[in-house]
Amino acid sequence: MADHGKRTEKAREGIDRNKRYEATDAFDMILQRKFVKFDETVDVAFRLGVDPRHADQMVRGTALLPNGTGRSVRVLAFAAGDKAKEAQEAGADVIGLDDLVEKINGGWLEFDKVVATPDVMAKVGKLGKVLGPRGLMPNPKLGTVTFDVGKAVRDLKAGKVEFKVDKAGNLHAVVGKASFGKDKLVENFKSLLEAVQRAKPSGVKGIYIRNVAVSTTMGPAVKVAVLEVAA
Repeated sequence: MADHGKRTEKAREGIDRNKRYEATDAFDMILQRKFVKFDETVDVAFRLGVDPRHADQMVRGTALLPNGTGRSVRVLAFAAGDKAKEAQEAGADVIGLDDLVEKINGGWLEFDKVVATPDVMAKVGKLGKVLGPRGLMPNPKLGTVTFDVGKAVRDLKAGKVEFKVDKAGNLHAVVGKASFGKDKLVENFKSLLEAVQRAKPSGVKGIYIRNVAVSTTMGPAVKVAVLEVAA
């Protein structure tokens, strides 16, 4: 443990915690300071100038990362007939309806994302107490309740990520793996940033994005300079 602490402290050397770096420099810095053997996840943390206790200041949305997340995503599709076939052709891992509702109610949860067509939501809605707390309930605002189920499945497989502000006004999202390299991570970061900016609630006054930082799983965080960031 002591050695781990020394490596962590060494990784922080050269990082000015009060400075905001250009995105390319920030990702360069976190990748240069990698000191573990496994392929770390790269995260982005936003501090937003919102009060999520007010409904008109809730921030939630999705971003399609051009280079994916580096994770294998198991997609479950609630669909029937031609739409079930469409989901299968798009690469859904599990497809069904009544049988899946019963199976999930029985405790089975071996999937990462869920999509559904609008016509079956009456049945899927019965799983609200199971899927809701886990963030798995299909939602039309996130594009996971749609008749274009094939596109929904392909997007999730390709690297579509969801984001949602927490009670403290912070938002976290994954933008890939350290093995992606700086350029691909910066591309993913820019796509995420644009999505968060588009999700700005109309009820927000003043500065919306107050701080942004990037980090690897085990490494130190580096602040990123973006437009609309306040001191």
